[in-house]
Amino acid sequence: MHRNLVKLYGCCYEGDNRLLVYEYLQNGSLDHALFGGDKTLQLNWPTRFEICMGVARGLAYLHEEVSIRIIHRDVKASNILLDSNLLPKVSDFGLAKLYDDKETHMSTRVAGTIGYLAPEYAMRGYLTEKTDVYAFGIVVLELVSGRKNFDVNLENEKKYLLDWAWNLHENSREVELLDHELTEFNMEEAKRMIGISLLCTHSSHFLRPPMSRVVAMLSGDVEVSDITSKPGYLTDWRSDDTSSSSSSAFQTKDKGSSASNSTSFVRPRDGNLKQMLGVKINEGR
Repeated sequence: MHRNLVKLYGCCYEGDNRLLVYEYLQNGSLDHALFGGDKTLQLNWPTRFEICMGVARGLAYLHEEVSIRIIHRDVKASNILLDSNLLPKVSDFGLAKLYDDKETHMSTRVAGTIGYLAPEYAMRGYLTEKTDVYAFGIVVLELVSGRKNFDVNLENEKKYLLDWAWNLHENSREVELLDHELTEFNMEEAKRMIGISLLCTHSSHFLRPPMSRVVAMLSGDVEVSDITSKPGYLTDWRSDDTSSSSSSAFQTKDKGSSASNSTSFVRPRDGNLKQMLGVKINEGR
């Protein structure tokens, strides 16, 4: 088993009862480490970068190295667990699908978590391994920023993490995305992670990189590809300067339930992050 996947030790069943026994991971989920109230783990920049690399390697193994490809379908911060050394392990394969090499895609009901769903999957049930790539891109943004992909308590321009990241990128202000709780970080790695996250969340699944290339880009073996244009599902949403109007992003339905997301976007105000936060920035590793 890959070191970045949670280990299954055994299973048993009796009647309708089923039980899976996994390894115990002392530090809980990445979700708790990033967003938990106490934040006792205090994830520094090198740790965040290694977590990102580990998750990428685990997904690359699932997509490209096993005999039958596996699509996780629910990649998110709460399904990434951390061991005693903060090694990340992808967990919770309850929604996973086997994906034959001969198939171009799978058509299936939508299942997963709002905020991490790729648009082609959320709207049409069009499932490929690039669905996981999209979700990974969102997780990367959460790692960089220390913020959830959606926060209703923030002002409109920052509620939706992906759109805020794109606006900052378009204005060459990516540094403002960095978690203000970081006392120092590696600027080269930060720009690499942000660029990769935007590539992974491209509206066209054909243009998202495979996870093996993501690993190569993270490690610096391959240059991060140019990011040409903002995804259509972001540019199609509009807001004006005098109202907080919003339009629906997409809706998903699963076994009779429904969920929706809607948003309005305003470009962020200028600010000097280095002065505001007193952050020490390393230009290289």
